[in-house]
Formats: sequence, C-alpha cells, structure tokens
Amino acid sequence: MADIFDAYALADAWDEMFERPGEVRTAYEPVLAALQPIEPSELRFRADQMARAFTDRGVTYAFAGEERPWPLDLVPRILDALEWDLIQRGVSQRVRALEAYLADAYGPARAFEDGVVPWRLLLNSPHFHRAAHGVEPPGGVRIHVAGIDLVRDEAGDFRVLEDNVRVPSGVSYVIENRRAMTRIFPSLFSEQHVVPVDGYAQRLLAALRAAAPDGAQDPRVVVLTPGPSNAAYFEHALLARLMGVQLVEGHDLVCRGNRVWMRTTRGEVPVHVVYRRLDDDFLDPLHFRPDSVIGCPGIMSAALAGHVTLANAVGNGIADDKLLYTYVPDLIRYYLSEEPVLPNVESFRPDEPGQLEAVLDQIDQLVVKPVDGAGGQGIVIGPKADAATLERTRKAVLADPRGFIAQRPVALSTSPTLAGERMAPRHIDLRPFAVNDGNDVWVLPGGLTRVALQEGNLIVNSSQGGGSKDTWVLAEGPAEPPAPAAEGASGLPEVAPRQHGPDGTPTVVQEGAQQQ
Repeated sequence: MADIFDAYALADAWDEMFERPGEVRTAYEPVLAALQPIEPSELRFRADQMARAFTDRGVTYAFAGEERPWPLDLVPRILDALEWDLIQRGVSQRVRALEAYLADAYGPARAFEDGVVPWRLLLNSPHFHRAAHGVEPPGGVRIHVAGIDLVRDEAGDFRVLEDNVRVPSGVSYVIENRRAMTRIFPSLFSEQHVVPVDGYAQRLLAALRAAAPDGAQDPRVVVLTPGPSNAAYFEHALLARLMGVQLVEGHDLVCRGNRVWMRTTRGEVPVHVVYRRLDDDFLDPLHFRPDSVIGCPGIMSAALAGHVTLANAVGNGIADDKLLYTYVPDLIRYYLSEEPVLPNVESFRPDEPGQLEAVLDQIDQLVVKPVDGAGGQGIVIGPKADAATLERTRKAVLADPRGFIAQRPVALSTSPTLAGERMAPRHIDLRPFAVNDGNDVWVLPGGLTRVALQEGNLIVNSSQGGGSKDTWVLAEGPAEPPAPAAEGASGLPEVAPRQHGPDGTPTVVQEGAQQQ
C-alpha cells in the first residue's frame, strides 16, 4: 500500500474500504490505485485548496459560532449496485409507511384504534397540529422530501437510525461534494460507473409542481427561507437557483383572500407551492408562534383553504418523533403488508411499563436520545459518559420517560479519512434523500455521507464538528461522464448575495426566473 495507508489500522467496526489489513474491497480498488501515487503532503494540499474554494464560494456551515468551509474528505464512500438497490427499496418503503401514518393520524386514526400505536404518542407530541386534521393535500403527499439516516453495523448490515420528514437538510452538500470531486479525480469518474446526482433539482421541482392545488395551470413555486442568518441559507439559495424559482423571505409574501401572493417589481403574482425551509412554529404568526417575524401571516389559512401547498406539510413532526421511530417496523407491516427492508437499531421505550427500569439499570450501556433532539444535541453515549453525566441522564429520563428513547450502541462503520497527512478510520453514517411526487418515491443515488472527524467519536453531525464524503453509487453499464462545471473555474457554484436598498433593508423579489 502507499505510504499514506502504511499506518492505517482497522477499528473495531466494519471498514468500508478494507476487508482486512492490506486487502481492499473490490469497489475501492480504483480509488486506492489513484491515491497510491499521491504524496501525503500533496493530498493535504489538495484538501486545503478545496476548503479555500468552498469558502470563496460560500459553501460553508456554522460551527462554534463561526462560518467554516464545508469539510469534504477526499476519499469517497462507495456503494455497489446491490447495496444501493437495498437502500433504495428500504428508504422508499419507509417514506410510504410514514406517509400512510400521517394520513391516518390526521384522519381516521385506524392505527390507534387497532392498538398498533398508542394514543398517548400522538396526543403528547408537541408537533401534532389540530389545524392539519382533516386536510387532504394534493396527491395525498405530505412528505415531499425526506432524509432517512442509515448506519452500517458491526456485521455490515444497514440499519435505520432516524427519520427526517419535517425540513431535512444537507442535499446541497451532496451536489457540491460531487462537483468538487469531479475536478479532483476526473479520471475516476470515467473509469467507475458512478451514478450522477445532478438531476435532484429537476426531480424536486417536478414533485413540487405536481403538488400544486387543483386548477393551477402553470404552478409557481417559491423557496421560503428564514434569511441569510440561517445556517442552511446556502442550501436554500442553491436549490432555488437550480430549480429556477424565486428565493423569498416571509415579508416577500402577502396573503389576501386565503391566497398567497409574491411581491415583485412588476406587482404581485400568485404563488401555488411554497417549499418552506422553516419550522412549523415560525411559519405563520396567526396560527403558531405570534412572535415570529420570519413567517407569513395567513399562509396556513391559505393552505387550509386549498389555495396553496406547503411542502413539507405542517404537522409532519409527529412522524419523525424518535419515539415513533420505534414503531415504524410495525407501521410498515400494518399499512403496507410488507416486512421492513431495512431494520431499526435495537431500541427501548422508557415510557412503557417495565422498559423504564430496564433502561435505568443499563443506562451506562445504552445510547440515550431526546425524542425531539436534532443535530446530535442531547445524545448521551453511555459507555463513553462519565458518572456525573449518567446520573443527570438517569434523573432526566425518570422525570420524563416520554421524552427519551434508548438504543443499543452501534459501532458505526468506518472509512479511511485524511487526518493531517495520514489516513485514519473515522465513523460514518449515510443520509439518502427521497423525493415523493405522489406516484413514485425517488431516492437520490448516494446521499450525504457524514463523518465524525474526531477519533473514536460517533456523533457525525456537522453542528458537532463532523465532516462529509462524496457518496458514489456504482451502476451497471457504461460510465457516464461527470456533469460539466459550468459555474466558474472552481466548479463550485456562486451564491449571489441578497441585495439591499439604500436604507439597508432587503429589496423586494424581482420577477423573471423561469418556472420549469
């Protein structure tokens, strides 16, 4: 092996690249061959150059109160066609089951009457919104976009770790990671049959237009963002530009007569679909938090009247509650009459009689998660926690059993990752993104592979200092050439800054972007 791998020692987990020391998995042979001639210092230089290009182009994320370049590791994560077929079927099945659950929970509630899911799970959820009850969305779609987090366990089997069906983020980095890697290793994309990811925006736009209310002849779609201060603003701007639709803030929209209009320099124009990238609580101060200044007053009433579609739907939070996660295999059997393609991680429900005592007795051997946590916040990994942390966690679970789940620790699979000027194993997960147009659940080939950059760490979230890898799905048949980098010499897109008027306030949105 090349010098950069000489000190590479396999961890106590499934390694994505090596079957055993010195024996590379078949799919990774071309990658290893490409890396072997490169000096470690040269590889580090390429990584630093890429980070500077990301910073210049605004491909950043917020960590510890500062903007940092998006961390992309140079070693891709590779999935062969059989592995991807399993993932694709499992993610699609999961989305279909959660879609059925949402329709049931906000409708006839059959699963609750039949005892599949307890009523308390719904009625105690802070994300259950009575305003969504009885609403029949166009095409029956509430989950237009989903991000399903997967891990590979010690035996090499994929398991679902979490469902995200409210405002899943990260797909922009999938697109950016691929653009960067096609410039760094262009020959590999000619040799390997890597499925492209550049069709995501077109798929998303088609699904959003399909979700338009009845009677909209040429549906107008907008992306609603909280604004430039939001950590995911880069993604909002990128998706709006790739779809050819307007990026708006709450004050760019006005509701009148239960219809939504967008202010432009040419007057007001109707809006039919709002791909909203802000939480339910901040969406409409007339229905939710009255102190919200980033939402649009009246937009929920327009949605209830059937004159505008909100994507994703309001109230979806009941479907990615981590306690509901433990029931999803049963929901798949109940609604779809199928066996789960992808299993869950073994989990415990402290709110059930008998399980609370089991969790408290084994708390030093389990991973404890708040059911409403995000970004890795609040997770306690028992085997790595100190006595004081375990005691605080024990008291918190005892005080609010409904607020937590516990899971068996899983040694997330590892992948070679550049650490300084050497390769070291780092734990990874995978977030595939699914788009639902009402007829089909399409899964973007690959998804976002997140990396825990600190040695031994199992928290992969970027908000906790994690990084990422480009995820390659290998297809059978001839290799497809990489998409041309048409947005500047670096191949990285440039997000135009939001314009401001002479008084420093944002200008109104200018009409003119073509709806595709």
